[in-house]
Amino acid sequence: MAIKFGPLTAPVKFSDVEPVSLSDDTLLKRKNTLLAGMKRQGFDSLVIYADKEHGSNFEYLTGFIPRFEEGLLLLDQSGRCTLVLGNENLKLARFSRVAASLVHTPFFSLPNQPMENEVPLEQLFADAGLNNSNKVGLVGWKMFTPAAGNGHTLFDLPYFIVDAIKRTLKDDAVLENAVHLFIGDNGARTTCNANEIAHYEYGANLASNCMLDALNAIEVGVRETELGALLSGEGQAHTVVTIAATGSRFANANLYPTYKKIQRGDPLSLTTGFKGGLSSRSGFVIAEASELPQSQSDYLDRIAKPYFGAVVAWLENIRVGTRGGMLYDLIEQVLPKQHFGWHLNPGHLVADEEWMSSPIYPRSVEVLKSGMMLQIDIIPAVAGYSGASAEECVALADAALQMEIRHAYPALWQRIETRRRYLREVIGIQLSADVLPLSNSVAYLRPFFLAKHQALSVER
Repeated sequence: MAIKFGPLTAPVKFSDVEPVSLSDDTLLKRKNTLLAGMKRQGFDSLVIYADKEHGSNFEYLTGFIPRFEEGLLLLDQSGRCTLVLGNENLKLARFSRVAASLVHTPFFSLPNQPMENEVPLEQLFADAGLNNSNKVGLVGWKMFTPAAGNGHTLFDLPYFIVDAIKRTLKDDAVLENAVHLFIGDNGARTTCNANEIAHYEYGANLASNCMLDALNAIEVGVRETELGALLSGEGQAHTVVTIAATGSRFANANLYPTYKKIQRGDPLSLTTGFKGGLSSRSGFVIAEASELPQSQSDYLDRIAKPYFGAVVAWLENIRVGTRGGMLYDLIEQVLPKQHFGWHLNPGHLVADEEWMSSPIYPRSVEVLKSGMMLQIDIIPAVAGYSGASAEECVALADAALQMEIRHAYPALWQRIETRRRYLREVIGIQLSADVLPLSNSVAYLRPFFLAKHQALSVER
């Protein structure tokens, strides 16, 4: 196999893809899966936290996040749900996807708002029956996996909430971090059914469309903000900070696109993400290799082609049933960390958030399962060189799940098949049969942004 850089047809964009709502059956399945996990591990109750940045586990059952306030969902082993909400989210309770009683606390509201119904949190928790639980799981957003120590005793909820819960429980009650029930090995959220994949494909498709539009708009003199505007779409909330950064980054600690104009020869990074998918690219604002900085004249062979080769290996070798450690070792083999400087997980799970968790890490025995949605996330970092990036999202699906998607969502299946043909026939990747591309630009990499009709591909 050889990696070549040359003329290549760009992938097709799918426009007017209508969002797919999660069904009542899907929400019931989610709740029952969590209840089964609670029973297996002896949890009497879960306290599930949310705020704007950390609401996915809460949203998994309720369908919404509490936006600018905090919120809690109490779930007990009988299936009874209680929502604890602040002033401005009380109106959302009746839209919850799981039936839940409502408790108001102004302590979750914004500063200086009215404090009607000011009752101590521990009294609210006791009234909801939490004081009768012998084992309670706290669910924030982070699952702690320290190399040494016990991650079950670390909590990422605000102190005033944890303190109130502790004062509610009996002295001999057990309090543990239970985020693993959602995002750990065999966690409820780590696999998706056909309805969920259709739901999340909307965001992956949208992110890739935005990225392709931004790539096509790159010209000398274009402002970062102009590219940043193209990286937004259909009014959807972003799951990551939008990146449109040319030249040196982070001046004055700034993370966002500015009026800085693209100059020929600049390194340029672009990233956008929505629920279900992220697209990211990095390269140079040049048209040919002779324009590379002298110190990076071998960038194409030293960075871009080996990185692309690792993406190809990832897509060709990932399978349902593969252990995460095996995929990690594969990337270490084709793109040795010692020479290419990557240090994060070469792939992770996605859904409502850009990074949920990852089964891909050294010596991982976690099994990659049908229904997992994964982001290809390999980040080379070689001293003296700019990076390369073609992050995109795919799903893993066995024959049964593929058949279910084909029958339930024929338009989605046609998009998946079009993307598969492009990867196999145009880019030349021997795509694993288990991979469903959820975005249009999987493995499409233009390392030289002004060479708009040239990209990397496989020659066998």
